[in-house]
Amino acid sequence: METDYTLIGGGVVGLSVAWGLLKRGRTVTVLDGDDGSFRASRGNFGLVWVQSKGMNQPRYAQWSQGSAALWADFAAELGDATGQSVPLEQNGGYDLHFSEESLQETVDKYNVLKEKLGGDYPFEVLGHNALRKEEPHIGPKVVGAILHHQDGHANPLQLLRALAADVRRLGGRVLTGKTVSRVSKPDSFRVTCEDGTTVTSAKVVLAAGLGAATLGPSMGFKAPIRPQRGQVLITEKLPKLINRPSLIARQVDEGGIQIGATNEEVGLDDRVTQPGLSGLAADAIAAYPALAKAQLVRSWGALRVLSPDGLPIYQHSATMPGAYLVTCHSGITLAAAHARLLPDWLEGTEAAPDLEVFSEQRFAVS
Repeated sequence: METDYTLIGGGVVGLSVAWGLLKRGRTVTVLDGDDGSFRASRGNFGLVWVQSKGMNQPRYAQWSQGSAALWADFAAELGDATGQSVPLEQNGGYDLHFSEESLQETVDKYNVLKEKLGGDYPFEVLGHNALRKEEPHIGPKVVGAILHHQDGHANPLQLLRALAADVRRLGGRVLTGKTVSRVSKPDSFRVTCEDGTTVTSAKVVLAAGLGAATLGPSMGFKAPIRPQRGQVLITEKLPKLINRPSLIARQVDEGGIQIGATNEEVGLDDRVTQPGLSGLAADAIAAYPALAKAQLVRSWGALRVLSPDGLPIYQHSATMPGAYLVTCHSGITLAAAHARLLPDWLEGTEAAPDLEVFSEQRFAVS
């Protein structure tokens, strides 16, 4: 049976795109890797985050803003359809600073970006005293923060579960434990897995995260992506301690404090390390001294996906028409855009977003 689309990759990115295509009446097969696959969906920090993105490319800021604006309705629809809540808080988020110099330097950059965005970049600067009114547990070493009002955080595991459930409810076929070894196109696409499974479809979307670096070149993509390790800690469940998330720590909906994440260039090594965890803990305690007494219950490391400039890549193959590469570092933030907007780009409709700046052409050697 031939489907309209084969999605290679069953993480948040692949499932978000699959969901959006199914909502448009397309038939979809999702091929998800085995348990040993490097999964960025395991290692994210759960932020729905706008600030600091797009400093050198305002279109990325706009794309992130657009997705953040769609997130609440997206989460609500998933929750209503599946009965599985996708917790989201979107009351702003902090960029915490430990020196006046770094705070001012960042504010200057934000003001430049705000001007490029026509003023649509809602942030305010809070000195220590103003921040302490918002966050009574903030430590004395924090001189201030930038509060960006489009930011928030979600439960990424619940998002992944709800997406998988609703993709199946909508008629999508999800095959797990499948490692794709070859994609060919005699007439239709033929996707072959290592265990002999084959799927045929009219179009293929490569959303396999780090797996795209292996498969991509055979499909006409440069796929210049690399792994970046992120280590994360989580504490025991605690009474309310943090009101808004930051890049240092956030209090998840179940009550634990998630601390992270490192950004390490260590190849395909996804282990946790004592220096990495110690550094995270020290920053978190400097920001929120009460955490010094908290019990840590879990730590983990995972490999995230990064392009040379940190921006997403959306590319239609020139040598294999109908094949698309979709990869990004911010799969949680961009989940709503991938579900609501990206299918129009894949379908080539009049409503298709302009994603030209995210093509692989930006990596062309002059």
